[in-house]
Amino acid sequence: MSLRLLAIAAAFVFTQTAYAADPIVIKYSHVVADQSPKGQAALKFKELAEKKFPGVVEVQVFPNSQLFGDGKEMEAMLLGDVQIIAPSLSKFSKYTKRLQIYDLPFLFDNIQAVDRFQDGPYGQALLDSMKDKGIKGLGYLHNGMKQMSANKPLRNPEDAKGLKFRIQSSDVLEAQFNAVGGNPQKIAFAEVYQALQSGVVDGTENPWANTYTKKFHEVQKYIMDSDHGVLDYLVVTNAAWWDGLPANIRKGLNEAMVESIKFGNKVAYEEAANFRQKVIDDKKAEVLPLTRAEQNKWRKAMAPVWKQFEAEIGRDAIFAALKANKR
Repeated sequence: MSLRLLAIAAAFVFTQTAYAADPIVIKYSHVVADQSPKGQAALKFKELAEKKFPGVVEVQVFPNSQLFGDGKEMEAMLLGDVQIIAPSLSKFSKYTKRLQIYDLPFLFDNIQAVDRFQDGPYGQALLDSMKDKGIKGLGYLHNGMKQMSANKPLRNPEDAKGLKFRIQSSDVLEAQFNAVGGNPQKIAFAEVYQALQSGVVDGTENPWANTYTKKFHEVQKYIMDSDHGVLDYLVVTNAAWWDGLPANIRKGLNEAMVESIKFGNKVAYEEAANFRQKVIDDKKAEVLPLTRAEQNKWRKAMAPVWKQFEAEIGRDAIFAALKANKR
């Protein structure tokens, strides 16, 4: 073998050894269980990324707030202590007001409409709405459509008048219940069951998965099939770190992320139906489907909320979301 070929071979072995000894480590941190749709999506990303780049990329998944909880994970990601997190969309209002679109009530008819909007130009553009803050969006993960619950039926908007509703920390969700005469209360998720049980609040809103796994249906008499909002997560990374990756690595990781999100969203969709049926089978709360006419009453009553936040979110984006409802 010529000296030139020996040198090339040696360089190849050195490169492979260097990759094996010092892989690109990606810490994917989240706050829920491995068994949840988000948890399963994170593990799928690890599987796909490491399959694409064996010995070159190592993905470490940290579920259940093992590294950082809700209040610290964003700061940790921006500091580079973790590379990927997936907070709920409501957590980003400090960085952009445009993502408040996902909190607007009765904007999307169903999860399929949410998909159409998120896959469209406006939804995709929102992924980069925080790059000036150092945050790069990689994709949306579903938790499901939200249902209203209370200890009385909520068939019409006036039924909510005077009731205390637990909400996430969100100006839009506060305005949502104010619009129908309700009394919104910002309470930590971990305290919701006790708040419902003790009567600190009369009702709340949650996807079916949260309602069943956290046993909220045991302390609520009625759950409306309202599908009035969406509770999603945004998978994000440090923009500078992401842009600093080699182009081929970045391309492959993006492909792995897209596929893992598709997998997680399929799990979320299937589990929503399963958990809804489990709530019905438990017979501890009555599930009340809302007719299209009843949903329209709620939408009309809460439509002023859209106008209230139109300047912050963007009129064109709201119009695009409404257009996504059309099949």
